[in-house]
Parts: sequence; C-alpha cells; structure tokens
Amino acid sequence: MADTIRFARYPSAKVFDANGNQIQHLLWGDWVKVLGTAQNGKLPVHVRGTDGLMNANDLQTEQLLELVFVDVGQGDGCLIVTPDDRKLIVDAGEGDNMYRYLRWRFNFVGGPRRFDAAIITHPDSDHYSGFKRLFNEANITFRRVYHNGIMEQNGKPFGMEETAGGIRYITQLVESRADLEAFLSDPARFGRKLYPNLLKDALARLTADGDVRMISASPDPEQPSYVEGFDAARELRLRVLGPIPETGADGRLKLRWFKDQPGRGSYDAGKTKNGHSVLVKVEYRTLSILLGGDLNASAETFLLSRYTGLPWPPQSAASEQTMVEAARRHFEADITKSCHHGSADFTDAFLQAVNSAATVISSGDEESHAHPRSDTLGAVGLHGRGWRPLIFSTELARSSREDEGERGVALGRLLERIDRTTDATIRAQLIEQRDALIDELASRNVTTYGAINVRTDGRKALLAYKLERPRIGGSLGSNTQTLTKWDIYALEQVGNGPLVYVPTTR
Repeated sequence: MADTIRFARYPSAKVFDANGNQIQHLLWGDWVKVLGTAQNGKLPVHVRGTDGLMNANDLQTEQLLELVFVDVGQGDGCLIVTPDDRKLIVDAGEGDNMYRYLRWRFNFVGGPRRFDAAIITHPDSDHYSGFKRLFNEANITFRRVYHNGIMEQNGKPFGMEETAGGIRYITQLVESRADLEAFLSDPARFGRKLYPNLLKDALARLTADGDVRMISASPDPEQPSYVEGFDAARELRLRVLGPIPETGADGRLKLRWFKDQPGRGSYDAGKTKNGHSVLVKVEYRTLSILLGGDLNASAETFLLSRYTGLPWPPQSAASEQTMVEAARRHFEADITKSCHHGSADFTDAFLQAVNSAATVISSGDEESHAHPRSDTLGAVGLHGRGWRPLIFSTELARSSREDEGERGVALGRLLERIDRTTDATIRAQLIEQRDALIDELASRNVTTYGAINVRTDGRKALLAYKLERPRIGGSLGSNTQTLTKWDIYALEQVGNGPLVYVPTTR
C-alpha cells in the first residue's frame, strides 16, 4: 500500500505504541502519513517524527484552514495555510522568530519554498522587520507582497500631502510595483530607512509572475475588496476592510491623517500609519476571523462611520447601538486578532461590533507598554460573545523559557572552553558549535511554545496552544499511559445561534 496522507480528527487524536501506551497527542487537522493497512482497527502511521498506531476512526480526509499566531514577542506574526495548501504570512514581527518557525516547519534547506502572499499590514517595525530574514532567504519566493501604500521617507514623514475640506491627506502613496521602483530609484528620498529597504529586498524574492502592490478596501462598502485569489465566489475569502482610501483631484488614491484622539487633538504620524493597517477578514464557509493590525480609536471611529454611513460620535446610547448593529454586518467575526497587542487605544463600540467568541493577543515580555492592558482585557471579555468569551495571549502561552536541560549545560561548558582557548582555529570551531546550539535552543522555544493555533473546517473551530509540560496519566487498573500535550478550546454552534465556546473533554 502506498503512503497516504490523512488528518487527525476533531478535536484531537492519539498515537499509541505497540503496547497501547499513548506516545503522541495530535490536534485536529494535523498531517498523518498512513504507512499500511489496518490491523485490529489500528493503522500504522508516521507523524511528528514518530512511528506508531492510530485508531482508523481518528483520521479524516479533509484538510482544514489553519492559522498560527506565532510568538514573535512584541509584535504580530500570523501564518495562514489554506485547505488547498496555499501559504500566506500576515506580518512577521520584529526579530527572527517568524523566520525560525517557518524554517522549522517547512525546511528551507530542502527548498525552494513558495509563499503565495506576504501581507505587511503597516510600516511599524514590530510588524515588518521580521520579513528581512525571509526576503533574504534564497530558498523562499513570494508571489505577492501587499502593503498599505504608506512609505516612510526623508523630509515629510510620508511624502507629499494636501489639505482638502479641512482634512489633511497623504497624497504620495506607493500603489504599484512601478511606483515602488520609481521611489527606490532615488536613494536620497529614503536613505537608510528600514522599511523602503525592506521592500527593495522583497523585489528580489518574487516569483517570475510576482508583484508588490498596495492593497486597500473599496470606498463603497457594497462593493467589497478581496485579496487576489480569495474573492467572493470562493469558499475561502479574504476580504479587505481597510485601509479605506479616497480619490484625489488627480485620480490617485490618498489616505487621511488621523489625530491623536478621535476627531480632535493633533495630527499624529504614528496613529496614521497604524490606523491605516491592512485589515483582513478571513471568511471560510460560515466562519470568520478578523486580523486587526494596529487599529486605534481614531481609525475605528472612521471605519465605523464609513461602513455604516452614520456620524461619529453618536448623539445617544440608542444611536450608538444602531451604529454597532449596522457595523456588525462588516466587522463581526467569530475569532479576532486583537488590535495593537492589547493596547488601551480602542473604542467599545468597535469591540461590540466585532463581537467575537475568541480573541488572540500577540504581545511580548520585555516592553514598556504593559500590553495587554488590564482595561482592554476587561473590555474584550465584556463585549465578547457567549457565556465565556475566550482570550488567548502568545505571551501567556509561553509563560517561561523551555527547560534547556542538558543543552543548557552543554552551552555553559562551550562558553567556558571558548574563554580558555587561545588557538584561533579551535576557537573558531567552538564558536561555530556555540552558534549552532544557541540556534537550536532558540528554535525549540519559538516553535514549541507561545503559538496560538486555530483550526477550522468553516463550520466549527478549535484554538489551542502547547502545554509547557505535558500531562501524563493512566486509567485506574491499567498499565498503559495517556498523554496530553495541548490545551484545547472548541467553538461550536449551539442551536441556531452563532459560534460560542463549548467545553470539550477529549
């Protein structure tokens, strides 16, 4: 029998050794290679580097939609793998955690590896800098690189601008690949600024039919925009809800500046580039996931007003509720990636419009913002859907560094030998061993803990993260062991209602 690929069934599945001991714990949708025919209801399999046995009814043929919110520290980074095995990256954090995760998962050394798209939500380094390692990796290509059109440059922060109708606008957007190449042809415009140089690197990583371009929402909410290849006619759709550009007198697009408070205060460059984050709503069959970039209160009020046609601020509690209900048609989602790492710069009206059953927050340990903020966590729970709205955090899912064990001891010994060694050749060899060991330790921490996994068939969903220490047990009177590696939460439809958290014991 030829090897056959199957997938672990909902919500999780077990792998056993020949004695009936559980040796692996799989999430719904995990890839499983079936090595032969069933014997006594058990199939020989290979999964996660292990050979074992699985119950035949613990496998399914359908591949799921998968999102992995990688623990990139203080920043955002999400991998999307579609049911037809297309791969997209939405932001990549600031350091190299996304690179390490993808290298571990897809084995770049065995390349080349193609990604269908990279979406850089906005030019903040904790969202884009992690792409540098990816755009300089020879064994990776991208078919599309999308961004929000705002380009940091010398002089004025975003280039040419105008004021029209009392509103300040950015008028020098980089809409196309030709615009980008023209911009990059004059180094004096950007010098050593990181973001333009990153997009320059991206040009070298494109496939033969590749492109780099601005992506934005349609000014008309009734004519929605989609990421190429994921349009309204498909089961899996990637709707673009922001940024919303306006059209200048010359026919080119422009984006308005945002102020430091909704509708008042001073114009703010940070609020502007964050507020115009690429806002993507992933829609698969009847399920939806909102990826919120770094939206802030000023941007949220603008979006609420544009999508509902109602003015901000509302004049009464009743008019605010009317706006919220109208906005849900566009923004309501079963699962949400929290805007701006759990910042307090949000509106309760937008959270009510999103009305999600589960929220994922991507934040880091060593930062000065205290993300996620306590009031934000309270508001997410208050305005969430169901009897127990779920809140996940990459920071909390990896509450401590993995026990390095013997590798940590080996690293200490290597460092001591390097300090004592005077022979240049031997010292160079030891430094190479040190770097390889550090790389392995970092990779294990990044790829094992902290990531929030989302799996869905478009009708129900599972969210899970790996336990830092597996639970091992056994049933009374049994000599076989059980193994639990994942903390798992399920979203299911109850009656005719929307998806909500439903406890699962499996």
